[in-house]
Amino acid sequence: MGNFGYVYIMTNKNKTVLYIGVTNNLVRRIFEHKNHFIKNSFSDRYNLEYCIYYEEFQFFESAIKREKELKKWNRQKKEELINEKNPEWKELVDEEGFIRNREKTDLGIPLDSSLRSE
Repeated sequence: MGNFGYVYIMTNKNKTVLYIGVTNNLVRRIFEHKNHFIKNSFSDRYNLEYCIYYEEFQFFESAIKREKELKKWNRQKKEELINEKNPEWKELVDEEGFIRNREKTDLGIPLDSSLRSE
């Protein structure tokens, strides 16, 4: 099994704050955000509980590099990136897993292969 990595973007209920993170287990990390595991952290203080964007990488080091790149971007550029894949800013991942895999949910966004990066 490889050392996969994910870069993800979280937001709050009103979509006023964005947080960019990196992890090797996206579902676990989203669970931690939603349950405020790290008290007084940025994501805890701003109630960042909605994963609205992610990219998957074959190597964790590539995910870290991409995270650093995205964190340098201004808000408008980040919003454009999110809007390309998820124009309605729907939640993509929750503590139960990838939402698009649930039959009852139709996100209207591309499948995982278009969200992956090399």
